[in-house]
Amino acid sequence: MTQKIALVDDDRNIVMSVKLALESEGFDVIAFHDGEEGYAGILTEKPDLAVLDIKMPRMDGIELLTKLRETLDLPVIFLTSKDDEVDQVIGLRLGADDYMIKPFSQRLLIERIRSVLRRYGGHPTSSIKTESTPSQGQVITRGHLELDDHRHLCRWKRDIVNLTVTEYLLIKSLAVTPGHVRSRDQLITAAYGDSVYVDDRTIDTHIKRIRRKMREIDKGFDQIETLYGVGYRYKEI
Repeated sequence: MTQKIALVDDDRNIVMSVKLALESEGFDVIAFHDGEEGYAGILTEKPDLAVLDIKMPRMDGIELLTKLRETLDLPVIFLTSKDDEVDQVIGLRLGADDYMIKPFSQRLLIERIRSVLRRYGGHPTSSIKTESTPSQGQVITRGHLELDDHRHLCRWKRDIVNLTVTEYLLIKSLAVTPGHVRSRDQLITAAYGDSVYVDDRTIDTHIKRIRRKMREIDKGFDQIETLYGVGYRYKEI
């Protein structure tokens, strides 16, 4: 199945050149030139991955990602300028999977896209609020926690937990070895690979968000433990 990429950038020259490069690599590409247009188009088209510029009219990339995260589990790569370090950090903490600094190599962007899609599993994006039944043999179970590794679907006490791809990879990294401490560096590698630099606070923010989402279902959720100065671990069952 051809994978669909959404490009959202107000620089029409960048959009056109990247679109042509991606199409030459076999991707299906949909392009938008501002955040509001991109938001409506992404909700309708359900791409496999979105490439978002941060600085855009009508709705910037940070706001666009925030709104998308309310309904879609969608891998995202940000395009930023060299002066947008703060925005890069904010974007990663919101759940973006990678970023590229302008001007960038189209070849490198394509490789980053492929890397994120491999990490995601290459499966079409769908609404994270849609009920789905895990297939046999693809579910990791730790007590009340179920992780459908094929679909990146998380359940707690049989209720779906609306996790982003990054959040899913983090809780999976912890849950596969309950009782074992995972350092922040190990969790960064598990969630982002070796190609993206993020600081320790980004991991802390994701863990807080995972806990909050779990406690929306179960106020007593306390499976993820913090070992201050060391890292995190998932409680042994």
